[in-house]
Amino acid sequence: MHNTISVIRQSIQMSLQNIKSNKMRTFLTTLGIIIGVTAVIALITIVDGVIGSVMGQFSSLGAGTLSVSITGSSLKKGLTESDLDSLEQLENVSGISPSVSITTTAARPGKLLDHVSVQGKNDYYFRNNDLVSYGRAITRQDVENEAYVCIIDQDLADNLFPGEDPLGSQVIVGGIRYTVIGLQGEDSNLMASMAGMGGSVDGTITIPYTNALKLSGNSSVTSLDVYVADTDRTQELQEAVESVLYKAFNENEDCYNVFSMDSLLDTMDSMMSMMTYMLTGIASIALLVGGIGIMNMMLVSVTERTKEIGLRKAMGATPERIQVQFLLESIVLSLIGGLIGVALGLLISFAAASLLGTDFVISSSAVGLGVGFSAAVGIVFGWAPARKASRLNPIDALRSE
Repeated sequence: MHNTISVIRQSIQMSLQNIKSNKMRTFLTTLGIIIGVTAVIALITIVDGVIGSVMGQFSSLGAGTLSVSITGSSLKKGLTESDLDSLEQLENVSGISPSVSITTTAARPGKLLDHVSVQGKNDYYFRNNDLVSYGRAITRQDVENEAYVCIIDQDLADNLFPGEDPLGSQVIVGGIRYTVIGLQGEDSNLMASMAGMGGSVDGTITIPYTNALKLSGNSSVTSLDVYVADTDRTQELQEAVESVLYKAFNENEDCYNVFSMDSLLDTMDSMMSMMTYMLTGIASIALLVGGIGIMNMMLVSVTERTKEIGLRKAMGATPERIQVQFLLESIVLSLIGGLIGVALGLLISFAAASLLGTDFVISSSAVGLGVGFSAAVGIVFGWAPARKASRLNPIDALRSE
């Protein structure tokens, strides 16, 4: 055992000595490995950071909720309070949040805004979305009593109350006077985000959905979010919700649509994983090219060191030791290129993460893949030259010029 370790140590020392004596050739030979490993590390790390950022943003847009939209029929336009109660009583439902959206006017003495987005929400919506940055949220009592209270966003505050504290002030919405009870931050809910893309508005004001229904002239809800208590059973709950809606609309499936954000996240995750594998495969082509370069250098090295090989064999070196010597030299070359590639790849990934605004997380799997690839390249492409060196006839080798 000790003899084997000694042989390996001597072989590595001889490999490093030979590499040092041919610095330029060594650099050019390992350049392909450096580029390949750098590409693999950089691509995997950057893509992982982007995927994490994108998935995080999509998760904040409604993961853990089922978004229900109602198209209705000539007999039934939307969901009644009885239908909403049936949905809320389903197993695995932590709560529901009806949503009513209209565009109307908002005014105060001396100021009038023609295009204001009015959102009708309930208390559960604010319990699951921490949006009120100042003041208080809408409560269950506000919804049940149809209280004339509202929450405004920063745009509306700037337009109606420039330089003033809006809390406690009065604003007239669609001809009805409301009291401002809170200031709202950015809404990360998916449906609300999509609703805000419809055009330019002067701001957003949120009121109890019961008030918004009357303001819109409707008596039924056409949009709501169902909050899932156990996200592992989202699919089961989606089927239960669809069953309630199927009965509510007299077995007409065209009257409603239930959208699960979790299913979209799963699809995106699969697509991102496929993209990562594809980019890694493309980057690995550079490793293949680098491996061919190492094999070429080792074959040249065998030719240049024919006399050395013959002399070592004449002095008692076995073919196996000669083969190990050249194989280790190939592996050392690859590992040097691999380690430099890992360092460069992480440096490029850090710079890219800073520019893209994504998280920089060192992927142990990416580093292991880069180092493992480089070692594997050294073994695979160093085997043939090492085997050729071990099979040289010592007499012929000593006679060579």
